[in-house]
Amino acid sequence: MTDQPPRRISLWFALIPGVAVAVLLTLGTPLVIGQRDDVPSALIDRPAPAFNFEPIAGQPKPDSALLTDGRPMLVNFWASWCAPCRIEHPHLMKLAAEGLTIVGLNYRDDDADALRFISELGNPYMALGSVDGRSAVDWGVYGVPETYLIDGAGKIKLRIAGPVTQQVLDRQLLPALKTLEGS
Repeated sequence: MTDQPPRRISLWFALIPGVAVAVLLTLGTPLVIGQRDDVPSALIDRPAPAFNFEPIAGQPKPDSALLTDGRPMLVNFWASWCAPCRIEHPHLMKLAAEGLTIVGLNYRDDDADALRFISELGNPYMALGSVDGRSAVDWGVYGVPETYLIDGAGKIKLRIAGPVTQQVLDRQLLPALKTLEGS
Protein backbone atom coordinates (compact mmCIF):
# COMPACT_ATOMS: atom_id res chain seq x y z
CA MET A 1 0.00 0.00 0.00
CA THR A 2 1.22 3.39 -0.84
CA ASP A 3 0.63 6.41 1.24
CA GLN A 4 -1.40 8.85 -0.78
CA PRO A 5 -2.68 12.15 0.51
CA PRO A 6 -6.48 12.28 1.01
CA ARG A 7 -8.42 13.55 -2.00
CA ARG A 8 -9.61 17.08 -1.66
CA ILE A 9 -12.75 18.20 -3.29
CA SER A 10 -12.11 21.16 -5.44
CA LEU A 11 -13.40 24.40 -3.95
CA TRP A 12 -15.36 25.01 -7.14
CA PHE A 13 -17.33 21.79 -6.78
CA ALA A 14 -18.20 22.71 -3.22
CA LEU A 15 -19.51 26.13 -4.30
CA ILE A 16 -21.70 24.93 -7.19
CA PRO A 17 -24.75 23.94 -5.09
CA GLY A 18 -24.67 27.24 -3.21
CA VAL A 19 -24.36 29.28 -6.40
CA ALA A 20 -27.16 27.30 -8.03
CA VAL A 21 -29.49 27.95 -5.08
CA ALA A 22 -28.63 31.66 -5.10
CA VAL A 23 -29.36 31.93 -8.83
CA LEU A 24 -32.69 30.12 -8.47
CA LEU A 25 -33.74 32.32 -5.56
CA THR A 26 -32.75 35.48 -7.38
CA LEU A 27 -34.51 34.59 -10.62
CA GLY A 28 -37.40 32.52 -9.29
CA THR A 29 -38.63 34.52 -6.31
CA PRO A 30 -40.15 37.38 -8.33
CA LEU A 31 -42.04 34.83 -10.39
CA VAL A 32 -43.60 33.30 -7.30
CA ILE A 33 -43.98 36.12 -4.81
CA GLY A 34 -45.81 39.35 -5.48
CA GLN A 35 -45.63 39.31 -9.25
CA ARG A 36 -49.02 37.81 -10.10
CA ASP A 37 -50.43 41.23 -10.91
CA ASP A 38 -47.86 41.69 -13.63
CA VAL A 39 -49.65 39.08 -15.74
CA PRO A 40 -52.00 41.13 -17.94
CA SER A 41 -55.64 40.20 -18.30
CA ALA A 42 -57.02 39.77 -21.80
CA LEU A 43 -60.42 40.75 -20.42
CA ILE A 44 -59.66 44.42 -19.69
CA ASP A 45 -62.24 46.66 -21.42
CA ARG A 46 -64.30 43.63 -22.43
CA PRO A 47 -67.71 42.68 -21.06
CA ALA A 48 -67.50 40.64 -17.87
CA PRO A 49 -68.51 37.00 -18.30
CA ALA A 50 -72.02 36.11 -17.16
CA PHE A 51 -72.53 34.86 -13.62
CA ASN A 52 -73.08 31.12 -14.02
CA PHE A 53 -72.44 30.22 -10.41
CA GLU A 54 -74.27 28.20 -7.82
CA PRO A 55 -75.54 30.22 -4.87
CA ILE A 56 -74.28 29.43 -1.40
CA ALA A 57 -77.14 28.33 0.87
CA GLY A 58 -78.92 31.24 2.48
CA GLN A 59 -77.02 33.86 0.48
CA PRO A 60 -78.28 36.00 -2.42
CA LYS A 61 -77.29 34.46 -5.75
CA PRO A 62 -74.97 36.46 -8.02
CA ASP A 63 -77.10 37.90 -10.80
CA SER A 64 -75.62 39.04 -14.11
CA ALA A 65 -77.98 42.05 -14.02
CA LEU A 66 -75.67 43.50 -11.34
CA LEU A 67 -72.99 43.82 -14.00
CA THR A 68 -74.87 46.48 -15.95
CA ASP A 69 -76.81 48.38 -13.29
CA GLY A 70 -74.85 51.57 -13.97
CA ARG A 71 -72.63 51.42 -10.86
CA PRO A 72 -69.08 50.13 -10.49
CA MET A 73 -68.67 46.91 -8.58
CA LEU A 74 -66.07 44.37 -7.54
CA VAL A 75 -66.10 40.67 -8.26
CA ASN A 76 -63.89 38.93 -5.69
CA PHE A 77 -62.74 35.33 -6.05
CA TRP A 78 -61.76 33.99 -2.61
CA ALA A 79 -61.68 30.87 -0.43
CA SER A 80 -61.80 30.11 3.28
CA TRP A 81 -58.54 28.14 3.02
CA CYS A 82 -56.72 31.11 1.44
CA ALA A 83 -54.48 33.00 3.90
CA PRO A 84 -54.16 36.14 1.69
CA CYS A 85 -57.99 36.24 1.54
CA ARG A 86 -57.97 36.87 5.30
CA ILE A 87 -55.51 39.72 4.78
CA GLU A 88 -57.73 41.45 2.22
CA HIS A 89 -61.02 40.86 4.01
CA PRO A 90 -60.97 43.98 6.26
CA HIS A 91 -60.37 46.14 3.18
CA LEU A 92 -63.35 44.55 1.41
CA MET A 93 -65.47 45.14 4.52
CA LYS A 94 -64.50 48.83 4.46
CA LEU A 95 -65.29 49.18 0.75
CA ALA A 96 -68.68 47.52 1.24
CA ALA A 97 -69.43 49.81 4.21
CA GLU A 98 -68.68 52.77 1.92
CA GLY A 99 -71.34 51.52 -0.51
CA LEU A 100 -69.34 49.64 -3.15
CA THR A 101 -71.15 46.55 -4.43
CA ILE A 102 -69.02 43.43 -4.06
CA VAL A 103 -69.93 40.00 -5.39
CA GLY A 104 -68.07 37.14 -3.74
CA LEU A 105 -67.26 33.98 -5.65
CA ASN A 106 -66.02 31.25 -3.35
CA TYR A 107 -63.42 29.26 -5.27
CA ARG A 108 -63.01 25.49 -4.89
CA ASP A 109 -64.22 25.55 -1.33
CA ASP A 110 -66.81 23.87 0.85
CA ASP A 111 -69.93 26.02 1.32
CA ALA A 112 -69.95 25.34 5.08
CA ASP A 113 -66.36 26.58 5.36
CA ALA A 114 -67.22 29.68 3.31
CA LEU A 115 -70.17 30.48 5.57
CA ARG A 116 -68.02 29.98 8.66
CA PHE A 117 -65.40 32.37 7.19
CA ILE A 118 -67.90 35.20 6.61
CA SER A 119 -69.63 34.50 9.91
CA GLU A 120 -66.30 34.96 11.68
CA LEU A 121 -64.94 37.93 9.69
CA GLY A 122 -68.08 39.62 8.37
CA ASN A 123 -69.83 39.55 5.03
CA PRO A 124 -68.91 42.30 2.56
CA TYR A 125 -70.72 40.57 -0.31
CA MET A 126 -74.03 41.67 -1.81
CA ALA A 127 -74.26 38.23 -3.41
CA LEU A 128 -72.28 35.08 -2.85
CA GLY A 129 -71.74 32.16 -5.20
CA SER A 130 -69.69 29.01 -5.36
CA VAL A 131 -67.36 28.44 -8.29
CA ASP A 132 -65.24 25.53 -9.45
CA GLY A 133 -62.04 25.86 -11.44
CA ARG A 134 -63.74 25.38 -14.80
CA SER A 135 -66.21 28.24 -14.31
CA ALA A 136 -63.44 30.55 -13.12
CA VAL A 137 -61.53 30.01 -16.38
CA ASP A 138 -64.04 32.28 -18.16
CA TRP A 139 -62.85 35.07 -15.88
CA GLY A 140 -59.17 34.25 -16.31
CA VAL A 141 -58.79 33.28 -12.65
CA TYR A 142 -55.85 31.05 -11.82
CA GLY A 143 -55.68 31.49 -8.06
CA VAL A 144 -57.21 33.30 -5.13
CA PRO A 145 -57.64 35.98 -4.23
CA GLU A 146 -58.37 37.74 -7.48
CA THR A 147 -60.58 40.80 -7.75
CA TYR A 148 -62.07 42.48 -10.80
CA LEU A 149 -63.36 46.03 -11.02
CA ILE A 150 -66.38 46.22 -13.30
CA ASP A 151 -67.70 49.54 -14.60
CA GLY A 152 -71.41 50.42 -14.72
CA ALA A 153 -71.70 49.10 -18.28
CA GLY A 154 -70.41 45.66 -17.29
CA LYS A 155 -66.86 45.95 -18.64
CA ILE A 156 -63.81 44.78 -16.73
CA LYS A 157 -61.61 47.77 -15.96
CA LEU A 158 -59.05 46.37 -13.54
CA ARG A 159 -57.79 42.98 -12.39
CA ILE A 160 -56.06 42.60 -9.05
CA ALA A 161 -54.25 39.29 -8.66
CA GLY A 162 -53.44 38.81 -5.01
CA PRO A 163 -54.90 40.40 -1.91
CA VAL A 164 -56.50 43.83 -1.86
CA THR A 165 -54.17 45.56 0.60
CA GLN A 166 -53.96 49.21 1.62
CA GLN A 167 -51.17 49.67 -0.93
CA VAL A 168 -53.31 48.13 -3.69
CA LEU A 169 -56.23 50.33 -2.65
CA ASP A 170 -54.13 53.49 -2.71
CA ARG A 171 -52.20 52.77 -5.91
CA GLN A 172 -54.70 50.89 -8.06
CA LEU A 173 -58.26 50.44 -6.93
CA LEU A 174 -59.21 53.86 -5.54
CA PRO A 175 -57.69 55.77 -8.52
CA ALA A 176 -59.53 53.43 -10.92
CA LEU A 177 -62.79 54.00 -9.02
CA LYS A 178 -62.28 57.78 -9.19
CA THR A 179 -61.74 57.51 -12.94
CA LEU A 180 -65.03 55.61 -13.29
CA GLU A 181 -66.88 58.16 -11.16
CA GLY A 182 -65.51 60.99 -13.30
CA SER A 183 -66.59 59.45 -16.60
